[in-house]
Amino acid sequence: MYEQETRDIVVRAEPIYLDDESDPDAGRYVWAYTIEIENRGREIVQLLRRHWNITDGHGQRQEVRGEGVVGKQPVIEPGEAFRYTSACPLTSPSGWMVGLYHMIDVETGAAFEIAIPPFALESPFSSKLAN
Repeated sequence: MYEQETRDIVVRAEPIYLDDESDPDAGRYVWAYTIEIENRGREIVQLLRRHWNITDGHGQRQEVRGEGVVGKQPVIEPGEAFRYTSACPLTSPSGWMVGLYHMIDVETGAAFEIAIPPFALESPFSSKLAN
């Protein structure tokens, strides 16, 4: 599991290679990743947008930006956590993901960003493991 804390908010990421969804002969490798966002602060916060940088094993980079996560813009109370699972396909057997969540303090409306820790996407077909 990968973990990073920004402004009393901890983001944990756990990727899992999906053998059943992948087709190495066709150059398709798929991972699920579960993200947990834990609010250790005193403010009520809301996740508004996400920004991912995804790099495959060939060095090809892709940026993904969008509203919320999995169709939600969760409000996370102090001492609470929000967890979701999503997926990432690549054309190579390994890669990396890293990103930011754009958040607001619900009471003041102040905007801020929290870091998503970089995490490796490694399959059993990786000739060189990323970490």
